[in-house]
Amino acid sequence: MTFDTAPPNEHLVIIGNGMAGHRLVTALLARNDRPKHITILGEENTGAYNRILLSPWLAGEIDRDALALPALDAEGVQHRPGERVIRIDRATRSLTFATGERLAYDRLVIATGSTPLLPDVPGITLDNVGGFRTQKDAQWLMQCPPDSSAVVIGGGLLGLEAAEGLRKRGVRVTVLQRSDRVMNRQLDTTAAGWLEQTLARRGITVETGAQVARLDGDHDGRVRSLTLTDGRTLAADCVVVAAGIVPNAALGFAAGLAGDHAIAVDDTLSTSDPAIMALGECCEFQGATFGLVEPIRAQVEVLTHRLCGTQAHYHLSPTATRLKVSNIDLYSFGPLDPEPGDEILRYVDAEHGDYRRLILRHNILVGAVLYGDTRDGPWYFQQSLEQRDLTRCRDILLFGATDATQQLEEAA
Repeated sequence: MTFDTAPPNEHLVIIGNGMAGHRLVTALLARNDRPKHITILGEENTGAYNRILLSPWLAGEIDRDALALPALDAEGVQHRPGERVIRIDRATRSLTFATGERLAYDRLVIATGSTPLLPDVPGITLDNVGGFRTQKDAQWLMQCPPDSSAVVIGGGLLGLEAAEGLRKRGVRVTVLQRSDRVMNRQLDTTAAGWLEQTLARRGITVETGAQVARLDGDHDGRVRSLTLTDGRTLAADCVVVAAGIVPNAALGFAAGLAGDHAIAVDDTLSTSDPAIMALGECCEFQGATFGLVEPIRAQVEVLTHRLCGTQAHYHLSPTATRLKVSNIDLYSFGPLDPEPGDEILRYVDAEHGDYRRLILRHNILVGAVLYGDTRDGPWYFQQSLEQRDLTRCRDILLFGATDATQQLEEAA
């Protein structure tokens, strides 16, 4: 498939002024063959900001200005914050805003992100119940007074970051995790256990195997307690929901774009309408949806080529997850559960808080969990991507890249 370079007067409209949309415009501005007229629409009435930094902002570690992403001021680029698109008219290639205004486009990128997945339980719509994905969410949580009680539903990265931020503001925090351990998609039992112990020492209560039955409020409609399916009741002056995300795909679906859980795209990030592309958490590719930064970076690179008339193709690829929870470094990739015949290598230094678990399959590294000292994580991941036979350094593999690399080079 080939594409013509964008016509000089082509108007590209991007719905979504989040990190994905901002990164796309940044990449386009570096190219001379980009569309010369770009309009960026954002529903939030602010400039683009780094959502990853919401947690340290909530914790009081940085100020609001540190969130802001660089302004993308360039000829032909227009920013329109506070604009909510309610309709895409594919026949006329135009958008309708909530105000009734219409805007024409030649090509359109939908980068509307996602919203928190709310459990279907009574009371979920009470006041002081919400997610932790936007600047407005963080500002709401900053209003929680010291010594109040907060319950965080979800023991993944986002939930633990919200919990730590609230703790640092003097709030009593309980984290509810439905599975048997926190961060169950990234950490094995040992690493998750260490993390839970650290959180407990800091005053955060973690309840695993916990499911919410209902939320109860006062006569003003504010949440006051939360009841679990085992009958226990927890006091809650606020409830933070961080139990997954839902792609914001409704706008595309209403316009007739194909998709299942999100807006379906091909390997050029084009939707079922060749004039419309989708990017980030609102799209799906080969049935997969996205919530991490690395896949979206790769999508931006492909889409930049697509919009500038050159060729690149997106494909699913393994990703490593580098995380920082409560000043604890974590790094993981690959499967957590070994297959029959796999070999597991472990290094445990409880005194210094360092843990490594590697999964070898026929002497090829397929998965790893690092807790504490994660400096060698990228090297392990590269060996896995290359499917390198590590027989020669198997005995010292747990001790990291330096000695293992030397031994591999000597054996070459």
